[in-house]
This record gives sequence, structure tokens and C-alpha cells, in this order.
Amino acid sequence: MESPRRLIGEILVEQGHTNSQSVTEALRTQASEGHVRKIGRILMDEHNMAGSSVIEALSMQFSLPLMDPARIPQSMPVDRVSFDFLKKAALLPISFDGKTMELAMADPSDMSAVESLHSSFDCKISLFLAPAEEILGALETLHASKSAVMQRLIEGVTDDATPEDEGEVSHLKDLAQEKGIIQLASLIIENAAKENSSDIHIEPSEDSVRVRYRIDGVLYEREVLPVKTQAALASRIKLLSHMNIAERRLPQDGRIRGRFAGKEIDIRVSTIPTVFGESIVMRLLDKETAFISLEEIGFDSELLVKYEELIKKPYGMILMTGPTGSGKSTSLYASLDKINSPDQKIITIEDPVEYLIRGINQIQVKPAIGLDFASGLRHIVRQDPDIIMVGEIRDLETASIAVHAALTGHLLFSTLHTNDAPSAITRLVEMGVENYLVSSTLMGAAAQRLVRRICPDCKEEYTVPEDIRKQFALKTDKLFRGSGCNRCMETGYRGRIAIFELLVIDEEIRELINQRASVRQIREAAARCGMRTLREDGLNKAMKGITTLDEVLRVTQSGL
Repeated sequence: MESPRRLIGEILVEQGHTNSQSVTEALRTQASEGHVRKIGRILMDEHNMAGSSVIEALSMQFSLPLMDPARIPQSMPVDRVSFDFLKKAALLPISFDGKTMELAMADPSDMSAVESLHSSFDCKISLFLAPAEEILGALETLHASKSAVMQRLIEGVTDDATPEDEGEVSHLKDLAQEKGIIQLASLIIENAAKENSSDIHIEPSEDSVRVRYRIDGVLYEREVLPVKTQAALASRIKLLSHMNIAERRLPQDGRIRGRFAGKEIDIRVSTIPTVFGESIVMRLLDKETAFISLEEIGFDSELLVKYEELIKKPYGMILMTGPTGSGKSTSLYASLDKINSPDQKIITIEDPVEYLIRGINQIQVKPAIGLDFASGLRHIVRQDPDIIMVGEIRDLETASIAVHAALTGHLLFSTLHTNDAPSAITRLVEMGVENYLVSSTLMGAAAQRLVRRICPDCKEEYTVPEDIRKQFALKTDKLFRGSGCNRCMETGYRGRIAIFELLVIDEEIRELINQRASVRQIREAAARCGMRTLREDGLNKAMKGITTLDEVLRVTQSGL
């Protein structure tokens, strides 16, 4: 049986650093404060004890070695760890070789943060002790050093205003080829890739340039650059994405392909002119990430049975609806993968082709040479396909060809930008498609949104207030949330999952479409047939502990 750990007060008295009376007074103070401060901290704050004495006593108490000050790292040895997390826990990573992380800590009685790092990096942890002041000072230095890397790059950019002459192409190219700006652009993309960002937003204002990353659907500000970097940074990104570097009056689109943060990434780049310069958005597509299954996306067993019945029909049209960035394309890819087989010919036309699927013929839209959705779809029908996927129905011409294809024995998948599933019907009619054609071809429509998953490492249960439980008709008074940890960057969320609203077109709905019924009438009929709304599916996932009530309300808004 392991002997009980000696008390730190006893060790400090034994070592001659204090006396019994001081320890007794410190214990009284601790009790009166509700044990908020440790005995060692009270002795340091109120009895002038040196921090080194407390650390030496802790070293004896927990049998842990002291950190040699000479081993304080010159640069942060690990990525993916926020300085705020390390400062809050008073932890200092000393070294990391991929298998073992050497870590200095000030309070060995609290191992929760250490366990979080162990879980995050899946490595052995070797602990050392050091005074909290020493650890915090080292962290401040390291943080300043990290910021200094970006600062050095910024300082290397020529302090030159944006040229007024639109013809000064050579000057713009010179700005874009400066070493500092090349490294700055690369660092912004590298950092975004490391944080698994989906988008980078570079936004100029009157006195600065703001850089924000979208992570799990939410924007986070990462850098505020001086305004002098705007022209050079925009020129560099436009050069990389094969845009017209001299054109700053019109919006442009381009693409960057390369390896960043060890991943092969395809970046879609969009620029628009603003009052203070060009605003740039870069969408990052990780080409090495395999697309996920319908189950992983968010289809539960009940919904999956209904949806699989739809996608296994021999002909008809199935639509995915939702705003940009709601995961529609991912759901379509998963659907095609589910029904992909050697006896089926599948052709897609997309903008862009986000994932490559073996056994499927995929076409990239190229408007510059006249290959848009409508013209591409017209030629696809002549290729004798069984299944067709059109990236988006944007106009009457594309909608008409899609409906014709569905009428003539093809199973067709596409997307629409509508708020819910019933609205897909009225959108097609508003485009100019006859309502009887919609009722004849549309088999089903699914609306979706993406909600953030609760971080599994800091997931905690809480009691829902009675008024909230009644307002949303929750079947439980216990829900879950994330308290925030290193693995989720203190947000409480990690990863995303979709919530769905699946409208299956039955005879009652077909009759309503023929009668030009309103969206409200169609929705009410669908609800009578068992359709779960987006909010209902979201609340179901919240009650299962997958996401939070706040997330569901954030993406569904009132009335959905």
C-alpha cells in the first residue's frame, strides 16, 4: 500500500523555510477563503516566502524533478496549443519529439490540463516543476517571439501606398515578389490549414487589414496587419491564383493549388473591390480528406431509411437545399457514393469538383469557354447516363433540362438555395418550371444546416431551466455543453454535423403542387406525414448530447 503524501507545510518547516505558526496561520486563511488559494501561495503572498522554496517542497512532496532554467525553449516546441490555455494552467512545454513531451508545471496537484495535453497529442508526458512566475515569464517571451515572426515579415514589406495608375503592372509584380510578402501570404495560408479553417477572409479598412479564419462555421480574428500590406498582399494572392494583377476595379475569381501544413490543398479565391481596397476570401479544400458517409454527416437511422428509398429510385429529381456552406455538396457526394456501382453510369457537372470519386465521370464547369451547367447538362444527357448530379440549379434553362432528364428515365441530384425543403418546390415554380412538371419529377427535397459538435474532451452535463424546457418541448431537463479546453481552443466545440429536414413527395404533396399551394400548406401536409423540421432534428441531436441548444437556435432561427 502506497504511503500517504507528506503535507507541504511539514516539508517547508522541516527544510527551515518557515515555522509551524506561519503554517497554522496560512491554514486558517485558506479555510476562511474557502480553499481558493494553495498553502504555498498564501505563504508566498503573506509570509514573504520565496517561490523557489515552495517549488523545492513540491518537488519533494510529489517526487518530481525541478526544471533547469537553462532548458527554457527559445521557440514553442508544439503547435495547436493556445497561449491562453498554457497561461491559465501555468504549463510550459519544454520539448516534444512526437512521442514524449517534456512539460514544466507549477501546481502538480491539478493534473487536468496535463491530461488534456496527453489526450490531445497522444504522447508520454514527462513532468518537471518550476515557479509559476518563471513559467508565465517564459510563455510571455515565447508568445512575443511568435508574434515577432509575423511582425518581422510585416516590417519587411515596402512602405508604399497603393499605386494610383492602374497600368503599373510591373510595380504591382515587384510588390508581390518581395520576400517578406511571399512569406506573409504563405504563413497566413499555413496557419489557416493548421487550424482546419474552411475559409480565410482578408478585409481592408481605412487603417488596417483584418485577417479572419472561419473554423467550424464561425469566424475568428487572427491577425490585424498594417494598411501598407494591403496592395502587396492582394497582389501576391492574385498572382498565385492566376488573376489579372492590374485589375482592381472588378471582382475576380481564381484558384491556388499547393501543399500547406503538410496537406494538399485546393484554394478557391474570390476578390471584390471595396472602398479601402480589395477584399479577399479564400476557401480551402483539403484534397486528401476523404468524403464522409451519410451516417457520419448526420443522418440518423430513421432518416436514413427514408432517404435511401429515395436515392435508390430509378428516375426522378432529388434536391439538397440550404445556404452556401451548409454542406449540400458533401451530402450529394455521400449520396452518389452510396449508390455507385459498376452497373450504373454516373456523370456530374460541378463548380468546382471538390472530391474525386472512383467510377464516376466528373465535369468541371468552365464558363469562360461556354461550359456552364445548362450546356454541360444538355451534353451529359446524350452520354446515356443512369444518374446525373448537377452542382446547382441557378436558372430556368438548367432547371428545364434537369426536369426533362428526370422525366426521361434519369435519376438527377442537384442543389438549390432555399431556407427549407418545402421552399424548393416554390423556387422551381418561380423560376418558370410548370407546376405539373415539378409534381411529376420531384421525388424529394432535403434541407440542411451545419451545427458544431460538442467537444468530447470537455463535454459536461447541465440542468436546463424549466422555462426553456417548456418553450422547446424538451423531453429531458439535462443537456450538454463544452466547458472549453485545449483541444477545442477553449470554444467548447470541435467538428460539425448536419441537421436535416427531409420532404418526401407523396400523393398529397403532388396534389398540392398541382394546385399551386403555398409553402405553408405544403409544410403542414408534410408535418402530418411525419416530416421533422430542421429545428426538431437539431433539438433531437441536442438531447442526444451531440450539439448544444444554442447551436441549434443559431442556425435555425425563429420559425424554422
